[in-house]
Amino acid sequence: MILVGINPGVLSAASGHHFAGPTNRFWGLLYEAGIVPQPITHEDDGRLPEWGIGMTNLIARPSPGIDDLSPAEYLEGWKILEKKIERFRPEIVAFVGVTMYRTLWKVITGWKPASPKPKGGGGAPVIKPGFQKATVHGARLFVLPNPSGRNAHFSYDDMLRAFRSLARAMRALPPRKPR
Repeated sequence: MILVGINPGVLSAASGHHFAGPTNRFWGLLYEAGIVPQPITHEDDGRLPEWGIGMTNLIARPSPGIDDLSPAEYLEGWKILEKKIERFRPEIVAFVGVTMYRTLWKVITGWKPASPKPKGGGGAPVIKPGFQKATVHGARLFVLPNPSGRNAHFSYDDMLRAFRSLARAMRALPPRKPR
């Protein structure tokens, strides 16, 4: 599996570790959901491959928040991420952020104005945590809520349910042979 963050926050960039902000609940959710077998922090992000997990960001440029990112940066980041998916062939790509997936869904799904509109009208479909209908290079796409302390759209319990759903999906995967 590959976990995909939006971009490094200021503290993550300074520390060189993913999800390093003091109010970010990412690492606790990974453990509590059963995705990793022991409590870890951002300083342990290099251990994720021990459990078959890779991690990257969609956009490499650090920023204080996602409002500082441009649509062009999302699209350029997607081009790079798609190449990583093609190269590493994960079973699951988990986007850590509903907003990130919502921003990319047209590119990922190949939706064009002439395509049938999503249910409910003309804009993007309602994106909910969990598996999405699209796949990329054989990888199933999963969306997690962003665990930032600034995310008021999801309660901790909602986030934990989504992370536990991902953990169940990971446990259901057949064992992979080492590359």
